[in-house]
Amino acid sequence: MGRRHLPALLIAFLVAAPALAQSPVPTQTVPAPKTKNTTVPAPAPLPEVIRDFSRLPEPVRAMRERILAAARTGDPAKVAELMKSLDPVPVYSFGADNDPLGYWKSSYPDSDGIEALSILIEVLESPFVHADKGTPQEMYLWPYFAGMPLAALTPEQKVELFKIVTGSDWKEMQEFGAYIFYRVGIAPNGSWQFFVAGD
Repeated sequence: MGRRHLPALLIAFLVAAPALAQSPVPTQTVPAPKTKNTTVPAPAPLPEVIRDFSRLPEPVRAMRERILAAARTGDPAKVAELMKSLDPVPVYSFGADNDPLGYWKSSYPDSDGIEALSILIEVLESPFVHADKGTPQEMYLWPYFAGMPLAALTPEQKVELFKIVTGSDWKEMQEFGAYIFYRVGIAPNGSWQFFVAGD
């Protein structure tokens, strides 16, 4: 191509440039990367540990005293009779057993079942929690460890725990992740719900 043609080509290019610049260029919207919700829910508040038995409603206080009176006789049959007089009978085993006296004697043959009474007294004399307030499952629960995460126990509370459980019990609970030794539940109306161990 000769040099004389260059100015003409340059002029043609300059004339076409604005048109070329105005041609739409296809675009694509790139969505912003999704981020995980890193908000950590606040832990549930710990229940109040209650040490003042006068704060129990009268029906609960009365049932607790009836249970303690029967247990302090040292006769497992007295506690079994109290259980069987109630409707429904408090839960004392997660099995198909229907004889609390026989169950305690087989569980604690060396003491003829009396050890179960000692545990029952120790549990009911410990501090408690008022669990599930305002729900159908509302309960006064002994000992308070049954209503708290084990990881939340203070050193002082662990001392109280070891009044009731052994070191091997503690190890088993840590593996399970919760208190699973004996506990007692009494509903606000005074109905004795359970004296049971396990999960």
